[in-house]
Amino acid sequence: MPITDLLERNSKLYGDEICLVEMNPDIQEAPRVTWKEYELIQPTSATPYLRQITWSVFDEKANRVANLLLSRGIKKGQKVAILLMNCLEWLPIYFGILKTGALAAPLNFRYTPDEIEYCVKLADADVLFFGPEFIGRVEEIAPRISQGRILFFVGENCPTFAESYNFASANCSSSAPRILIEDTDEAAIYYSSGTTGFPKAILLDHAALTQSARMEAKHHMTTHDDVFLCIPPLYHTGAKMHWFGSLYTGGKAVLLKSNSPKAIFEAVSRENCTIVWLLVPWCQDILAALDRGELKIENYQLSQWRLMHIGAQPVPPSLIRHWMKYFPEHKYDTNYGLSESTGPGCVHLGLENIHKVGAIGVPGFGWECKIVDENDNLVKQGDVGELCVKGPGVMRCYYHNPKATEEVLKDGWLHTGDMAMRDEDGFIFLVDRKKDVIISGGENLYPVQIEDFLSAHPKIHDVAVIGLPDHRLGEIAAAIIQVKAGMECTEDEIRRFCMDLPRYKRPRKIIFADVPRNPTGKIEKPKLREKYCGVRLVEAQNRG
Repeated sequence: MPITDLLERNSKLYGDEICLVEMNPDIQEAPRVTWKEYELIQPTSATPYLRQITWSVFDEKANRVANLLLSRGIKKGQKVAILLMNCLEWLPIYFGILKTGALAAPLNFRYTPDEIEYCVKLADADVLFFGPEFIGRVEEIAPRISQGRILFFVGENCPTFAESYNFASANCSSSAPRILIEDTDEAAIYYSSGTTGFPKAILLDHAALTQSARMEAKHHMTTHDDVFLCIPPLYHTGAKMHWFGSLYTGGKAVLLKSNSPKAIFEAVSRENCTIVWLLVPWCQDILAALDRGELKIENYQLSQWRLMHIGAQPVPPSLIRHWMKYFPEHKYDTNYGLSESTGPGCVHLGLENIHKVGAIGVPGFGWECKIVDENDNLVKQGDVGELCVKGPGVMRCYYHNPKATEEVLKDGWLHTGDMAMRDEDGFIFLVDRKKDVIISGGENLYPVQIEDFLSAHPKIHDVAVIGLPDHRLGEIAAAIIQVKAGMECTEDEIRRFCMDLPRYKRPRKIIFADVPRNPTGKIEKPKLREKYCGVRLVEAQNRG
């Protein structure tokens, strides 16, 4: 089933039910309005605090987008890029693109003008939808990308170098276009994190997207009555494919345009959210606010909140133990995945396995996993090797990059680049990224293991471990430590705490500084290596 069929089904079954709510705490609170009401008050008013949309209006908006694109000559197989912050327009535009048979290519909102240009051209995109936050960046490259491409501006006060999406789509038909779409059709291009240079384009088909929706609903026992709180950016497969669980069941979701502890608790309370996906930094912030007494559980309606799950990066077990002290009734899950595997879920812990906190889990619904050595031979139970996954969500290829595709796709197995081990019960533990392993005096050090240990220190808010060059040992482990707000910590305190680590795992250098993370919560270790090791990124190395 193409992913677009789920939207059309929901429009028929749940047409008058609210499916999406946009919540923006940074704007003065205003009455809740529907999308149609919001359109009537444009263009003179500010965006309200709350906007909402029903399944039938969602489908109608997607159809208008599709018919707009078709009227401009966009055909099946062409590419359309999206550069938007999370908003109520995001998903209807995405599904409108898919309804034409074209491929959607979401772009990271942190991209520089050069990266936007590079990704638009890499995907062969013929259209770019962009929002008001990106006017400056798009204007800088407009002379180089507008030739032969359509630029649609999503918002008020359209710049002169683009067309107004609101105006152009207003008179387009709200009926579904008659385009045959099949499971095997290409559906989307997502981009790698680009941590080693310019990002690679990841090609996914409709079957992979639908599988991720089915899997998400199954893993988290999502029902039609669940309300999902979505905070991470929709351009990323993590946020999108977790929301697919709501799409699969026809449930409601809330797009929260803030990640502050107070805003999260208010959204859960006001919208009766039952499922919340949090990144490690946001969990840390919530727990710190609770510990300081700035946030009080009793001031909010949180009893309906049944599931907290985390993904996108390794999760320190100490963090979950701390969380369960405040929320002992919560179900907990962690999800592992890559954009190359259509986002999270190819490995997941499972709601019933909280006793295995620290593991990323077992193969997800429809997936197989294996751990191999450098010669692709299976390693013994308990030994460390590279995690490989195989299943219906594996990407087709890296678009326009056959060499990179051959390096990671072998006989249907996706080589993840992550080092892992399997315990005696079959649970997989993530050890580290292959490229992040530190070789010190001939010993392999896995930074995630050291980070997990240090995360249990009561004064540490966040921590990253990287390798620094050393003339004698080759590399030494350095811990970059971000201390909790209002606290002071010394190097001597950290060294005493590390006495419980084997000597060879103890960080040789302690650095007190902020730990940078990207929008999906992953530690930006290339930035740290560049800052502290003088290792500079070669931006062009992945362009081929």
